[in-house]
Formats: sequence, structure tokens, C-alpha cells
Amino acid sequence: MVVQLTVQILIASIIGGIMGIVSHMKKRGRLEKPRMTKRFIYLGFYEDFAVGTIAAIMLVLSSEPQTSFQLVLLSIIAGYSGEAVLRSFEISSDPEKPDLPSSKN
Repeated sequence: MVVQLTVQILIASIIGGIMGIVSHMKKRGRLEKPRMTKRFIYLGFYEDFAVGTIAAIMLVLSSEPQTSFQLVLLSIIAGYSGEAVLRSFEISSDPEKPDLPSSKN
């Protein structure tokens, strides 16, 4: 059981990372390398690779795919739309927050 889960996580991370790079190239039109500015370090395609990998792992762990087709499909979807998948986990994991009163002028 543990070995199967480890293999699923490994496959999801590889596919999610590759799809993260594909998403990066679609958004930016090219593969941007990491660079440093005076105040910021831009990770380039490494950032989208990491986001795709993390999103694919989280989606696979939360959905527990039963077949290899489901595993590959979930990894592709999560890797390609990585930021949206991570945002959905953030929203669903927050406890019920009270609504703030609206200010009417």
C-alpha cells in the first residue's frame, strides 16, 4: 500500500511538473530562465514546475485514483492549471469565516 502510494506520488510529480512547464510556455510564449533583479528573484519556469508538481501531488492525495488512467489524467489537469488547483485547496481548507459587515455610504 505504501509503495503504491509512493509510486503514485512520484508519477504525479513528474507529470505535474512537465505540465507546469507546458503551462508556463503557453502563458509566456517561451521558456523564461531564472533571473535576479535588485529586489526580487524571478524563478522563471522553475516556479511553474514547482506549482504544477505540488498541485498534482495534492490532487492525487486528496482524490485517491483507482486506475493508472485516473492518475495520469488528474496529474495532467492539476499540473496544467496548478495555481487554480492550489487556490481551490486554500478555499476548501479554510474554516467557515464570518461575513464582514458591508459599509454603506
